[in-house]
Amino acid sequence: MSRPTSTLVEIVLATLWLGGTILFASVVAPAVFAVLPTRTLAGAVVGRVLPSIFYSGIVVALVVIGLELRSNAGWSWRGRETAAAVMLIACGIAQFVIGPRIERLRGEIGGALESLSPTDPRRAAFGRLHGASVAWMGLAMVCSAIVVLMAARAVRSAALPRASDVPGVHD
Repeated sequence: MSRPTSTLVEIVLATLWLGGTILFASVVAPAVFAVLPTRTLAGAVVGRVLPSIFYSGIVVALVVIGLELRSNAGWSWRGRETAAAVMLIACGIAQFVIGPRIERLRGEIGGALESLSPTDPRRAAFGRLHGASVAWMGLAMVCSAIVVLMAARAVRSAALPRASDVPGVHD
């Protein structure tokens, strides 16, 4: 795959993932919590969707890293592969560390979270885990945006003529 083609693939994949994640976080999750009769049911729906977001984020990050390593023949700490690596780590932590802890805690609670006293340590722990999951997803989203912006900048730079290519202009 040529360098311009791989860069366009990176832009498309990262943009699709970012757009889907923004849609989920800003529209779907709030709508589910507003429409469903209980927060527990809404949380169960959101909990079923999040793995798809995190797994797809991991795949997108791996594809970006692979394309970058292939076309750059090495790792560039200032490159898109670093943003993708952070995205990979963020999605991985959210899916494989935070997600299972939330599920274990839901199992311990056994019922509706809102039925717990506001001072119950399990409720506080759930709040911390939820906040951590949101933070890791937010970091992955920022990294995806960085990949898109850096790739778009590379496409733009490649499309602009060099001064030596313009007749009558000399370095």
